[in-house]
Amino acid sequence: MTETLLDWDTKLLIWLNSFHYSALDPVIYLCSQTWFWIPLYVFLLWLVIRDYKRDAWIVVGAIAVTIVVTDQVTSSLMKPFFERLRPSHEPALANLLHFVRDRSGEIYLGGLYGFSSGHAANTFGTATFFFLLMRKSHRWLYWLYLWAVLMTYTRIYMGVHYPGDILTGACIGIVAGWFGVRVCRWGLERRAGQRV
Repeated sequence: MTETLLDWDTKLLIWLNSFHYSALDPVIYLCSQTWFWIPLYVFLLWLVIRDYKRDAWIVVGAIAVTIVVTDQVTSSLMKPFFERLRPSHEPALANLLHFVRDRSGEIYLGGLYGFSSGHAANTFGTATFFFLLMRKSHRWLYWLYLWAVLMTYTRIYMGVHYPGDILTGACIGIVAGWFGVRVCRWGLERRAGQRV
């Protein structure tokens, strides 16, 4: 059963990765970089400060908890435990995948292990956190899921993650985002109780 799932995962990666255009490679590489999205993060921070004012630090602390959970689960626990090579480090796939060059002109291969995707966990965790916390006042926040899909698809395009890595990371992110919102609401309720 496991071998069958891994085979499907590989075949799906090869198929999805085959949709590439050399002119798009630099754009995809850029979109895959966390720093590229700093304006979005600054905007979300501004939204939190505007909406929560003196309690904004609680929200910022809770989103930090969300990111720490996603990062630690994927990078510190799962990758060293499962030791599943990224497709970019799998010799059998070297001639079957399209890879992208980084800013120095080198082919970007990512770290050695890829299960599960930290990019997917972090972006879906962030999207879920903001959507669950602020969707009543900002209904458009569901668009953050489109950002998460775009950000994580770049990893398949670049050949550094299997679809299964992405799907697992996204699930971890969604759970972590839900957990972060629970922490946030608990903190906000305690803060409100202190004011009474």
